[in-house]
Amino acid sequence: MKSLTLLMAMMLCACHARPDSAARDQGKALLASYGCIACHSIKGLSVNGGAGPALEDIGKNSYLAGVLPNNTDAMVRWIVAPRAVSPGTAMPDLGVTPAEARAMAAYLYAQ
Repeated sequence: MKSLTLLMAMMLCACHARPDSAARDQGKALLASYGCIACHSIKGLSVNGGAGPALEDIGKNSYLAGVLPNNTDAMVRWIVAPRAVSPGTAMPDLGVTPAEARAMAAYLYAQ
């Protein structure tokens, strides 16, 4: 029973582990290269975006895009295919891969 409890605790910790700094750095570069800062204010990149919501402290929100629970998998889904989640959104589909979106999420959640 103790080994099962220990295994469950380790799995829980792994689910909530902070992404490494390399993933966050990659995410920051991707957010800039995909032009996210043209619409969004993103801490460490821009404070001038205005068409979309500010993404500082995004981790404190309950929902993403008003429809998805705020977690990494949902954010990846949103970044990869925003119009599949919310057809009327102004956010364009930029061709971001799931791996790129995961790195972007790592940066955004670290802010």
